[in-house]
Amino acid sequence: MSGRAVISDIRHSLAGEWALVVSDAGAYATPSDIPDKARQIPAPVPGTVAEALENAGRFDRAHPVSLNDRDFWYLAALDGQPPGPARLLLDGLATIAEVYVNGRLVLESVSQFIAHDVSVVLKGQGQDQIAICFRALNPRLKASGPRARWRPQMITPPGMRLIRATALGHMPGWCPDVEAVGPFRPIHLVRSAENEIDGLRLSAGLDESGAGVLDVSFRFAARAVDLRIACGGVSAPVLISAEGLLNARLEIPAIKSWMPHTHGEPHLYDVDLVINDAAHQIGRVGFRNIALDQGSDGKGFGVEINGIPIFCRGAVWTNADIVRLPGSREDYRPWLEKARDAGMNMIRIGGTMTYETPDFFALCDELGLMVWQDFMFANFDYPASDPAFANLVRQEAVDLLSSIQGSPSLTVLCGGSEMFQQAAMLGMPERFWSGPVTDEILPSVYEELRPDVIYAPNSPFGGAMPFSPNEGVTHYYGVGAYCRPLDDARRAGVRFSAESLAFAHVPEAETLEEHLPVMPVHDPRWKARVPRDRGASWDFEDIRDHYLQLLYGLDPARLRREDVGRYLTLSRATTVEVVEAAYAEWRRPGSPTSGALVWTLQDLLPGPGWGVIDATGLEKPVWHGLRRAFRPVTVVLSDEGTSGLYAHVINETGLARSLTLTLACLRDGHTPVVSGKIDLDLPSRGTATFAATELFGAFFDAAYSFRFGPPAHDVTVAQLLDRTTGDEIATAYHFPQGRSAALHKAALSARLAREAEDWALYLSTDRLAQSVHFDLPGWRASDNWMHLVPGQEKRLTLTPRGEPPPGPPSGAIRHLEGGDFRF
Repeated sequence: MSGRAVISDIRHSLAGEWALVVSDAGAYATPSDIPDKARQIPAPVPGTVAEALENAGRFDRAHPVSLNDRDFWYLAALDGQPPGPARLLLDGLATIAEVYVNGRLVLESVSQFIAHDVSVVLKGQGQDQIAICFRALNPRLKASGPRARWRPQMITPPGMRLIRATALGHMPGWCPDVEAVGPFRPIHLVRSAENEIDGLRLSAGLDESGAGVLDVSFRFAARAVDLRIACGGVSAPVLISAEGLLNARLEIPAIKSWMPHTHGEPHLYDVDLVINDAAHQIGRVGFRNIALDQGSDGKGFGVEINGIPIFCRGAVWTNADIVRLPGSREDYRPWLEKARDAGMNMIRIGGTMTYETPDFFALCDELGLMVWQDFMFANFDYPASDPAFANLVRQEAVDLLSSIQGSPSLTVLCGGSEMFQQAAMLGMPERFWSGPVTDEILPSVYEELRPDVIYAPNSPFGGAMPFSPNEGVTHYYGVGAYCRPLDDARRAGVRFSAESLAFAHVPEAETLEEHLPVMPVHDPRWKARVPRDRGASWDFEDIRDHYLQLLYGLDPARLRREDVGRYLTLSRATTVEVVEAAYAEWRRPGSPTSGALVWTLQDLLPGPGWGVIDATGLEKPVWHGLRRAFRPVTVVLSDEGTSGLYAHVINETGLARSLTLTLACLRDGHTPVVSGKIDLDLPSRGTATFAATELFGAFFDAAYSFRFGPPAHDVTVAQLLDRTTGDEIATAYHFPQGRSAALHKAALSARLAREAEDWALYLSTDRLAQSVHFDLPGWRASDNWMHLVPGQEKRLTLTPRGEPPPGPPSGAIRHLEGGDFRF
């Protein structure tokens, strides 16, 4: 991860099966002390101790045992290597590690987040041995350091603030207690390099005319007659600077800019170093400019890409697999593609997680996903006054940013998570909230290596308190953990929420049946999967229950005692409805909100966790609600009280759209009381707002604000249609009496048709059907957990989840007030 590029075939991967020896702490001082009879376990590299033990049947991620009280030795023999000098590249060792080559100690590592480049001399002829010892962490955790000004509850034990390691596995109630130990990132052996570059810096942007500008600098460890940099059909000679660096600048007139996929195309270009007419790829870039818009009052936090304001929506990344801590494209791809498919355009890697590999950023580059990258600091008062600690901080920041030079997806760099908030909530004065880590060390590395992105000192920050939602960046849980009404999403004046809307989202039934076949809520094994804040008297299932009662007027405790199936169905529907309602407030024109990310993208174990995708990779119901809430072209409804009901049409794309907006108020879920429509031509990046009365042509109390007699309707439906094709683009709903008053025993009908390569499912209903959902073994519907409008036929596409099951799709269709409709 160091920014060094080897451009000839001299790098040998040491991936594969190593031998793992487990011992008591301190039992063996060196590899020679390990007895021949010591039990050896096959261990994958890159990989973790937990992974190797799990493969051997000696570790259970659902009931993990601590790994911090043992030493773990990884052993390997080097075959086929000639004698002579070499370099050992170790991209990540978790965490207190000693590396031996032929019995000689060549490296001591004290940080999980630093890559190492070690010079060694090999004997050759199959005589070389490598041993890596991961020492027990517990003795280090008990060591005393500089006095902390505050002690958070979330991360345990307190000694973690002195150790540069992930908080994953050390957050009771937040994630499984699976501790990170082992060579979790690749190991390579490099022999004498003919062509090697070091200190690579890539900067790609746009000038005022929209042309691409690429600046490249590096050091080159070889001789060449001719060196050139080529990109986008343009090349330029490499020049030498006074400091001895090689550099080149390319100006590329006909460039296509990089944009988030919700607003454009994520165009990418290879960067080649041409050595004596032979091209070697040294990077891949996207041309874009990033700016921070703080609004007219200077209190906002808005991201602009190429001068275009971006409403940032997405989720906080946890990990592709907490046991393996993998870092390959194959591991990242299914998660990031599901994020893209849900309409997300930003992923945040929070300070309680771990740094991901360049492959993560390369995929985000390709998929058009912006990345908010926290540095790995969270909650603690870190000992930045210790020179050794400060050096580790700087080195890990340099390693990370050197490894992702030119990546256009990197959008925000942040000094960490909730340090300012933790200090403020514990009553510390403002002068103690920040410190050298966030104010000096990390900003200096940011300015040096990635000044093309936005730097935020901490998440959250800004406002009277660092967590105040109406200024800067917040972690918004008003709707959520603090049980505020849904309209708090507006009243709080959220400017940008780097995390929000955390709920114990219930997975689909098929996940529970296979991976958690216990009585929901009542079984301790179920409760063990429900996230909670350490020391709190409630968990996030209690939060979900609060909103179930708010939305549907039912007592959750009684419901789960008497009808647990209906309880789970309503629980799934609840979080779908809550997230759609919150994002409708945040995305409407006139909202001060520039972005909001959901906590979190994926679960780490199957169950009712925070993730909107469960640990098996299956989308939870809430994922479908987010997908609708995140559409680039959409309509949302807002209740403006005595000002009436308003429809807001949004077009974030670069194309103008010819649209039709319809609005209808229905009594008993099917009888139109009043309706209207309007044709509009919406420009690219445009919005339009209409009062309901503009479409109706006369006053009608659509919001039921004046209450002149009993309500005349129970739902208002807004539909946005393509004016040319008549196809539905988006639909929004308003329930003037609440969702429970609009629950109807609707009669569904369905027909299945084979159309070209697709299976199409056509649905219709005689009256409004809420939260229509499917049980389709082996198949995935293009929409799910959605409301169905009466008098229309809705077309869904059914695609196989993996290998296509034999025969046509079949299964059951359900809604909140109906039984199975089978087809």
